[in-house]
Amino acid sequence: MSGPDVSGLAGSSAARAFARAASIWNWIERTLVGLLGAFAMIIAAVQVFGRYIDPANAINWAEEVIVYVAVWAIMIISSQLVRSNGMVRPDLVLRLLPTRVQRWVEVFNCLVALAFTFGMIWYGWVVVGTALLLDQRSSSDLQFPMWIYYTALPTGGVLMFGRYIIRLIRYLFFFDPDTMTVGHNLAHEAPSDLLATFTE
Repeated sequence: MSGPDVSGLAGSSAARAFARAASIWNWIERTLVGLLGAFAMIIAAVQVFGRYIDPANAINWAEEVIVYVAVWAIMIISSQLVRSNGMVRPDLVLRLLPTRVQRWVEVFNCLVALAFTFGMIWYGWVVVGTALLLDQRSSSDLQFPMWIYYTALPTGGVLMFGRYIIRLIRYLFFFDPDTMTVGHNLAHEAPSDLLATFTE
């Protein structure tokens, strides 16, 4: 899916700069999640081979690291779910509402989500601070510093908060009823060759 719609700012240098920044942001998140997934697969493979080749010296902390990496990846990719409208939502109800009402329901949704993600950030940093203060470490041989693991929560909150701010601005100031209402429009989702088949 392409970056955020900035049609309300079409042609302006601000729109181009925003689109470029959004594209870089998307690339960084996707690349990080891909690298984290690859790292988790490598750790899992090393553990499996180690158990068969040299069980006495096989690593005993692979599952722990895989969980840490998976949680970090999930928190990072949650931002992409906000961007692409992938979060769980009552679409069936929203489809029944007029376009004008849908817009303000989406604004309300953004405000609630901003409050929720702010809570994630706030309480996430409290947990991180506590882990640092107590020098919490995992119980495995790895003795992993738990504050690094816990930092995934406020990090994911910050990323989602940023996405919801962008979403709120779009619904307040750059609302386009043709592309920003609930439901999939064939003209925006289908490949051009498939679209031609249905429109001829």
